Amino acid sequence: MPERAALDNLAFAPAEPEIRSSYDTAALEPAVIADAGRTDPLPPPPVGRRVTDQEHAAPPAPLPPPAPLPPPGADATCHTYRTDLAKVRALVLQQARSAGLTEGRANDLVLAVSEVAANTLRHTQSSGTLTIWREAGQLVCEIQDEGTIIDPQAGQRRPGPDATGGHGLWLVYQVCDLVELRSDETGTTIRMHMAI
Repeated sequence: MPERAALDNLAFAPAEPEIRSSYDTAALEPAVIADAGRTDPLPPPPVGRRVTDQEHAAPPAPLPPPAPLPPPGADATCHTYRTDLAKVRALVLQQARSAGLTEGRANDLVLAVSEVAANTLRHTQSSGTLTIWREAGQLVCEIQDEGTIIDPQAGQRRPGPDATGGHGLWLVYQVCDLVELRSDETGTTIRMHMAI
């Protein structure tokens, strides 16, 4: 899974390894394969020849744009916020408990959503929208706003001790089962999944 590769990359980053993930591409959906390509730091070598030192030193090819996210479920609940996150937190906690998440996982999801929603207040002039729904044995919380995140791997690397930002999104990736991030000139969408 792409999220496993991303965790491996995070764990081995200080050692600068040359590890490539292997995937059974015949058994995976195209969107999963594309996400794996975005989280794997090294492209697969061409078949039948050795990768040269010059190829290792070359900058990586640009990543393909991520596939659009499917629309929220028909039973989705929406809430727009601009200044106060109390209702955002209360709504996530109520939905998490109603879905049957344990108290600890419900609190983790509230923390994750609160961190992402706080970024709307901190980094944009727009309001944000929280959308929550259940899908295939999980609770999904989506935050959408008009901000832009330039780094497609934002949150997937632990910020250094001197970093002044990035801790909140990194935390989101630690507590959620899956995080999907899409950002372009129209805005940012972050989906946080918790298995029920």
